[in-house]
Amino acid sequence: MRLVIITLCVIVLFSYAAAYDPLDPNGNITIKWDVMSWTPDGYVAVVTMSNFQMFRHIPNPGWTLGWSWAKKEVIWTMVGSQTTEQGDCSKFKGNVPHCCKKTPTVVDLLPGVPYNQQYSNCCKGGVVSAWGQDPSSAVSAFQVSVGQAGTSNKTVKLPKNFTLLAPGPGYTCGPAKIVPSTVFLTQDKRRKTQALMTWNVTCTYSQFLARKNPSCCVSLSSFYNETITPCPTCACGCQNKKNCVKSDSKYLKTAGAHTPRRDNDALLQCTHHMCPIRVHWHVKLNYKDYWRVKIAITNFNYRMNYTLWTLAVQHPNLNNITQVFSFDYRPILPYESINDTGMFYGMKFYNDLLMEAGPSGNVQSEVLLRKDQDTFTFKQGWAFPRKVYFNGEECMLPPPDTYPFLPNAAPVKLLNLPSLIFFLLLLLAVL
Repeated sequence: MRLVIITLCVIVLFSYAAAYDPLDPNGNITIKWDVMSWTPDGYVAVVTMSNFQMFRHIPNPGWTLGWSWAKKEVIWTMVGSQTTEQGDCSKFKGNVPHCCKKTPTVVDLLPGVPYNQQYSNCCKGGVVSAWGQDPSSAVSAFQVSVGQAGTSNKTVKLPKNFTLLAPGPGYTCGPAKIVPSTVFLTQDKRRKTQALMTWNVTCTYSQFLARKNPSCCVSLSSFYNETITPCPTCACGCQNKKNCVKSDSKYLKTAGAHTPRRDNDALLQCTHHMCPIRVHWHVKLNYKDYWRVKIAITNFNYRMNYTLWTLAVQHPNLNNITQVFSFDYRPILPYESINDTGMFYGMKFYNDLLMEAGPSGNVQSEVLLRKDQDTFTFKQGWAFPRKVYFNGEECMLPPPDTYPFLPNAAPVKLLNLPSLIFFLLLLLAVL
């Protein structure tokens, strides 16, 4: 009985921890359905996807949203998105629905589609920024006309079994819940209107569900120690060790070698850590009132360019940053009383694109921090980060006992026997 209780407790704790990020405790993707009008056999709704995650965005090839209809609904038309399959619409004569599947799968339209197919905040190929990086681009939306559905608040049945790929697995979506109707302001901001009905779906991310191994690692170095602490061996798993290529391989010069695959299959450079991304933290200089850190991010994937990349770091001295030289920066305050977490990201049109592996596959910056004399020290690895996230994925840090250590004192050189004898003879000669 005791074993059963312990097992249940572990399952409950894991279920809560799997989708909880201590550096972004309120991060989620909220999918809101606003019924804007009723039709003879259903309704027209605006679906808005808002990414409230501070440092995790949705990269290319973008999001994929799915659900199951509660009854026999069909999608007559869509604006700003499309379903990947139409399904069997053979029973319809005349007007044929856009999709007749019980479980439709919806994707965003690509940029440059005709204007009459566009909707506000659509058509970005499913790419959505992180809320902490650019709130105006952290939204995606489309319009859908649903048929064979309820035509009032009492007869509408909410869709169920929502799924979200962004672009891969990792998100778990809860059930749709009816919430107070969304209120809209007219363009002149003198009149308020509201949706006829609104329901929300909340999706949370778990790195445990997304992949078995980390996707990045951290290496460390400092000015006070010649030792460079590398990423741990097989930090990201070595299952791709047989398929990696060396940096001077002739295969990289063949046509199509760098072309991304539909399944996002990586082509990694052969390294001991086998990670697509390595973050290097170097304690560079020490001044009287300040200290300087150099951060370098290196891409080892020959088939991936990282757009809108983000780097979240937890360190106690981030509460007193003086200057960031080549990255944009904003503090993240998951807990108002603690200011130890910040997000670095690329400057637009300068280094917001991390190129594929190779000579250009890196970005770097330096950070100047002001010392707090009560807490600052170089001892016991204090100068190194506590947590590091790249694109919302937690990176593997080296074991603490391998960090570059601060020499306690200059080494003492003991005199050997010949030197001691010579010293004694010299002393006797003087006497």
